Amino acid sequence: MSWAAVLALAAGTYAMKAAGPLVLGGRRLPPGVTRITDLLPAALLAALVAVQGLTSGGAWALDARAAGVAAALLVAWRRGSFLTIVVAAVVVTAAVRALGG
Repeated sequence: MSWAAVLALAAGTYAMKAAGPLVLGGRRLPPGVTRITDLLPAALLAALVAVQGLTSGGAWALDARAAGVAAALLVAWRRGSFLTIVVAAVVVTAAVRALGG
C-alpha cells in the first residue's frame, strides 16, 4: 500500500467524521432517529463479535472462539466487569484449544 493510498483513506475517514456535525449543525435529530442511533453501537459491536468469533471462511464455526464468546456472554450477563469478561473469554478459549478443540 502506498503512502498516497494511506493519506487518501485518512482524508476520507476524517471527511466522513466531519460530515455529521457539519450537515446537522446545531439541529436536533427526531426522537425516533435518536433512539435508533443510540442502539447502533451495541448492534454493530455484537455483529463484529459474531463475525469474528463465530465464523471461519464465511461459514459458521463452533470452535474454541465460540466457547470464549459464550463465556464472555455469561460473565456479561452476570454483570461482570469488562476485565472479568475479557479474562473469562481468554481463559476459556485457551482451555478449549489446549484440550484440542
